[in-house]
Amino acid sequence: MAGWALSIRTGLGDLNRLSAVMLPTNERVRAANKAPIKERGDYVLYWMTAFRRASWNHSLDRAIAWSRELNKPLLVLEALRSDYQWASDRLHKFVVEGMVDNAKALKRNNVAHYSYVEPEPGAGSGLLTALANNACVVVTDDYPAFFLPRMIESAARRLPILLEAVDSNGLIPLARHEKVYSAAYHFRRFLHGTLQEEPMDLPKSRHFAGKRLPVLDVLPAEALEKWKPTELEELSGGATLIGSLPIDHGVPPAKARGGRSAGRRALRSFIDTLLQDYGVKRNLPEADATSGLSPYLHFGHLSVCEVAQAVFEQQDWTPDLIEPAAKGRRAGWWGVGESAESFLDELITWRELGFNAARHQPDSDTYGSLPDWAQKTLAAHQSDIRSHVYAHEQFEYADSHDPIWNAAQRQLLREGRIHGYLRMLWGKKILEWSPTPQHAFDIMVDLNNKYALDGRDPNSYTGILWVLGKYDRPWAPERPVFGTVRYMSSDNTARKFKLKDYLRRYSSQKRQVSK
Repeated sequence: MAGWALSIRTGLGDLNRLSAVMLPTNERVRAANKAPIKERGDYVLYWMTAFRRASWNHSLDRAIAWSRELNKPLLVLEALRSDYQWASDRLHKFVVEGMVDNAKALKRNNVAHYSYVEPEPGAGSGLLTALANNACVVVTDDYPAFFLPRMIESAARRLPILLEAVDSNGLIPLARHEKVYSAAYHFRRFLHGTLQEEPMDLPKSRHFAGKRLPVLDVLPAEALEKWKPTELEELSGGATLIGSLPIDHGVPPAKARGGRSAGRRALRSFIDTLLQDYGVKRNLPEADATSGLSPYLHFGHLSVCEVAQAVFEQQDWTPDLIEPAAKGRRAGWWGVGESAESFLDELITWRELGFNAARHQPDSDTYGSLPDWAQKTLAAHQSDIRSHVYAHEQFEYADSHDPIWNAAQRQLLREGRIHGYLRMLWGKKILEWSPTPQHAFDIMVDLNNKYALDGRDPNSYTGILWVLGKYDRPWAPERPVFGTVRYMSSDNTARKFKLKDYLRRYSSQKRQVSK
């Protein structure tokens, strides 16, 4: 998640006339500190870090509710730091294109949008504090992964006004999760029961309908003087802006365009043309029938709630169609068609299982989060002879003996994605060809987070750790290197699927990525 870490300064402005006004809280809203509200402030500040969209956003709902309650304008701060891990042209471009969409959407609704693309590491330090000096309350996004939790904790300790963190991560609030779930089956049982018993808490699709919010005429002079906003024209320049930044220019932009407009088009295209055959075609590499929505979900340009709602509407679904006796089953409990069932399982069960771990399991993005059985069997086979052992650079530049694996890695290098089924094979082969399973984990994390548009995400770590046994069970027979971790082979993949066109499409080409 390409958010923005900030150093928070002390020595803030006048805190006289603190307000006792409070909005009711809910499962998605938590107070990140115990500071009061400053009713005499000039505006409500929404610090947009993870849910980078101007609709279907619980955080924006909350900020607007404060604005209406206090009768104050709303100011949205959306910033992008230059030194987050794996920062590159590819990731920056996707985020900046989203900032353009947000600037336009907020301008249409007379809401102030403070865009700031950090020109050099540390340049944005103090901006949040400067804007909070004049604010009544700060609302931000409660995303449980990457560096964002540490960033919120740092801000919460230093801000003298209330900082609220709002969960707009998924269909079910993370606070409602009962425990860390070790298998998709158990998480499905929880989802099944929850969706039967509780109404879905969906954010507004049109946040600004009705009475207009007060308009903020002037931004704080201190902020404008020291941290010049990145204007819409500059954001729209794309390559010119990004080329001037101290980020990795060796990872080129992917073809996919970022932002809410592109995400909405991708969603509409999937619902209208691909969903009906998703269950049959999603594992066929040459069909390329996957949704393509994960980058937009990761960067917050789309909400999982609006994607699910689009499926529900297309399927004429209502909650009473849930099958009461189907708890835990992968299919047959939503009460929709086979393809829609398959997609909803990926979108909700598997995606939110990763967020469950990120929020409730502190080491969820580490090798140590693997179940005991997986760690033990991999350790027992760590000294097994490998048929091939590749260095990091050989993996990165698709320089293996296996044409299927090479094609999958080239797709990642060029497009920032790998076809869903081949992504699993990609990881299994890295395990097989690495000197140790921990080394394999480190390589998968680095390559995925550096090149994949949907990397650095709880859902990414779910997939990587699944390769090593998480959310799975022991499999027989016990094999070299893998032990009882599920095995996959390129030979079986070639027998199951037509791959000729896929292999031709991702054939060798001159390197265009960083060394």
